[in-house]
Amino acid sequence: MTVNVLTEIVIDRPVSVVAAYASDPDNATDWYVNIVGVNWKTPKPAVEGSLVEFTAQFLGRKLVYTYEVAEVIPDARFVMRTADGPFPMETTYTFATVGDGKTLMTLRNQGEPSGFGKIMGRLMEIAMRRANTNDLQKLKSILEAR
Repeated sequence: MTVNVLTEIVIDRPVSVVAAYASDPDNATDWYVNIVGVNWKTPKPAVEGSLVEFTAQFLGRKLVYTYEVAEVIPDARFVMRTADGPFPMETTYTFATVGDGKTLMTLRNQGEPSGFGKIMGRLMEIAMRRANTNDLQKLKSILEAR
C-alpha cells in the first residue's frame, strides 16, 4: 500500500517567514503534534545531505527515524527522505505567495509502509491526514501570533 497524504493551509505571513520556520527541523517539536525529539546527525543548518533524527509518537507507538534533506529551494520547496527508519517516507513542503503577505503551504507525506505501517494500512493514512491538518493549524497559529 502506498501512502500519499497532501494537506495545505494559507498562513497570513510572508513566504520567507513561513518557509524559514517550517524548514528548520529545530522547530518541529513546536508545531508537529507527534514529534517529541530532534537530534542533528550532521552540522546545522538544513542543507541538501543533512541528516536529522526525529522521535515521534504515532498511533500509540514510538517511532525513531532519520531523514536526509534531499532538496532545498529557499522560499519554495523543502524535501526530506528517510535515510533510516521503520519505512521509506518522503516529506515535502512547498510554499507559494497567494495574496498580500500570505503563504499557501502544502505538506505531503508519501511512501511505502512496511511492518506495522503496512498492517495498519488505511487507518495509518487517515491518522496521518488528521495529524498533518492539526500540525498545519498549529504552525499557522504560531506564525500568525508573531
